[in-house]
Amino acid sequence: MDDKDDDVDVFDPNIPEEGPSAPPPGWLDDIHGYQGHKGGEDDNSLYPPPPAYNPQPELNRNTLVPNVRVPTVSEDVARDALLKFVESKWRYSSKPARNLTFKELKPITVYRYRLETYTETRTSAWQFEPYRGQPVDGPQYGASPPPWDVPVSLPPRYTDMVEKVHVPHSSFVKLCHRCNGCGRTRCIQCHGRGKKRCTFCHGHGRSRNKRCTSCHGRGRKRCISCHGNGYKTCSVCHGSQNLLHFIQLTVTWKNNITDYIPDRQPDFPDKKFEKVTGDPFFVDESVLVYPIQGFPDQEICDVTTRLINEHLSRFSATSRILQQRQTIEMVPLTHAYYSYNGKDFSFFVYGLENKVFTPKYPSACTIL
Repeated sequence: MDDKDDDVDVFDPNIPEEGPSAPPPGWLDDIHGYQGHKGGEDDNSLYPPPPAYNPQPELNRNTLVPNVRVPTVSEDVARDALLKFVESKWRYSSKPARNLTFKELKPITVYRYRLETYTETRTSAWQFEPYRGQPVDGPQYGASPPPWDVPVSLPPRYTDMVEKVHVPHSSFVKLCHRCNGCGRTRCIQCHGRGKKRCTFCHGHGRSRNKRCTSCHGRGRKRCISCHGNGYKTCSVCHGSQNLLHFIQLTVTWKNNITDYIPDRQPDFPDKKFEKVTGDPFFVDESVLVYPIQGFPDQEICDVTTRLINEHLSRFSATSRILQQRQTIEMVPLTHAYYSYNGKDFSFFVYGLENKVFTPKYPSACTIL
């Protein structure tokens, strides 16, 4: 086994084992206004806005809505909508849609109330990147501004967006916590030896009384993970030995939307309304909107009060309310009753797109 004796380890005791993937407690400095950060993946502090940043609602204020007219569809529009629907269903024949006889077109009043609250939320966490000589904006240049004083550019209103910015004067350089400033870490697969026991002969050099053909009788093979070096480039600093630490502020703009449609049509599934549009005959937009009064549908009036209060209490506790918008849409819905071949049927035409929902259609599975 002379080959085995010549097989010398490459183990270097000066190359450290892998350290923690995140800075350990006490590793990072405290930055005024951002105390309490521990570092690590779960470190993400939320900063509610100061009271002066959120508007306060006026008491006993409400909004009036004009009267509206219920939309209707003609027989031609209803028939065309049904024909278009039938064409999308290969199992349905178009003959009933062409030859049916309408008995009644019943328009139904459907209001959709929508409340939008556009908010800004700010969180921060320690981040780091390999230090390769880039500028270091540290505390020596001044105190870091509080989270809500860090300037950012506002996106277009009601647009969801996330922006990440370095907090000014929060940066500093430290040795990499993963490799302790070495730039390399000991290979965990071979424990720094550069070679691993042969899995074919289990390190004996022979298999079935013959020299092992996998390791050529050495009993060990070159470590694939580190290419036989016994070490790997540090996965955190990528060999730079130092890390630039800084506080990263995450600013999230989100349009929080709540829709409400009174459920008054047991034969029509309300979820169908989610994919169609209506006529927004009333739009009220301000920093804060107020409950609607005097609208013909009292249920809509009641729900505006509830949803506005819910949005205000939910979002003002953690975020800054930038703008609110409330809308009432008239969503067209017509129940079309018709007869075909002596039997009665019906379908619904809904939305400005004139979509069709029919629980039952004559001559199914008939291709003409």
